[in-house]
Amino acid sequence: MKPTTVANNPPKQHIYSISELNSNIKQLLEDKYPFLWISGEISNYRVPSSGHCYFTLKDSRSQISAVLFRNQAASLAFRPKDGMAVIGFGRVAVYEPRGSYQIVFEYLEPRGIGNLQIAFEKLKRQLSAEGLFDELSKKTLPKIPKTIAIVTSPTGAAIRDFIQVAQRRFANLPIQVVPVRVQGESAPREIIQALTWLNEFGSCDVIVLARGGGSIEDLWAFNDEQVARTIFKSRIPVVSAIGHETDFTIADFVADLRAPTPSAAAEIVVPLKTELQSRIYEMKRKLYVSTSSSLKLLEKQFIGLRNRIVHPKRRLQDWRMRQDDLATRLTTTINDVITRKKERIAFRREMLLQGSPVKNITTLRMRLDNFQQALNGEMFYKLQDRRTFLCKNSAMLDALNPMAILQRGYSITRSLPNRTIVRDASEVKTDQQLEVVLASGKLQVTVTDKQTQ
Repeated sequence: MKPTTVANNPPKQHIYSISELNSNIKQLLEDKYPFLWISGEISNYRVPSSGHCYFTLKDSRSQISAVLFRNQAASLAFRPKDGMAVIGFGRVAVYEPRGSYQIVFEYLEPRGIGNLQIAFEKLKRQLSAEGLFDELSKKTLPKIPKTIAIVTSPTGAAIRDFIQVAQRRFANLPIQVVPVRVQGESAPREIIQALTWLNEFGSCDVIVLARGGGSIEDLWAFNDEQVARTIFKSRIPVVSAIGHETDFTIADFVADLRAPTPSAAAEIVVPLKTELQSRIYEMKRKLYVSTSSSLKLLEKQFIGLRNRIVHPKRRLQDWRMRQDDLATRLTTTINDVITRKKERIAFRREMLLQGSPVKNITTLRMRLDNFQQALNGEMFYKLQDRRTFLCKNSAMLDALNPMAILQRGYSITRSLPNRTIVRDASEVKTDQQLEVVLASGKLQVTVTDKQTQ
């Protein structure tokens, strides 16, 4: 019988399945490290709707996933956040379906501040002391911007959220996208170049600096000192919309306005078009009502003034009618007197004829002649008196006639534009426009000098 060799009969190999290997690793790790104390710096801290806290615990060379379940998180006396150094008590747990392991903490307490957080606080204190965070230095955002520039990654969710909200609020508002890296070593330099270019060559009214959420390392480009100083020097208002509502960067403190998220920045910067249209309609309505009321009031005032002012032609017509009336009354009066005198003469003649005194006929004839002469004299004087009275009244009428006054070389001076008659040199001012009414025509003159008594 031949001897048996290893080459001819190799030992039987055990082939592990993935589930079996993960199960063995889970048993080894969880048995080896049932409970332990571990310290590190929190990064990428997040709390989903379940209430469990997920984060990465790291040191200068390595990192490990960690979880703090909702019941344990509720008993914490502090609020974990990115950059915070902690020490905790927990166990190593392996999740077999993914072959990953993590630390499940039962207890957690702060252990100072991480390096990034220390650098953040140091730069924050320095820039605050220099006045970069002062409210007096912050610029006011335009009410209705003509163009908005957004500096962000062209492939991130921030740009999509911003444009979606902006187009919903004001559909045709121009938005200028300036693509930059928002994470990594080159991100600060690209952000500075974008802000500088917009200030020198851009035509926007407001700049939105946007990025989605992330860990303190992911957002570190917005904690750069030169980025902060570039934002402060910008002549265009800058709105920061970096990370989630709980995330704060140096850029948030230097910017003219901080928005909790990119979507909130769009709500703040972009006006609601329908609201503007409603305000414009209301302003137009109020303007129409105010203008109509003013026009009606001015119309009433104009009608009142027009009714109070009497045209000179109308006055002349009144004086002429009055003159004609006086002449008619004078003629009527004279005719009445003559008629009465004639009646008296006829009566007396009839009495004389009836008496027929033959003896006294000569005397009576002389008396009759005397009476006739007296009557003629009286009539003459009466007519002469009435003629004198008529001439006097006619002269008075002529004297009161404004046109007769103008014919003698006088004129009527009225101020413009209200056409008020000027009676005193103190009523007018130098360089004032006047209207001079002559017997024939009008003149428009300018006062160059005046003398008052």
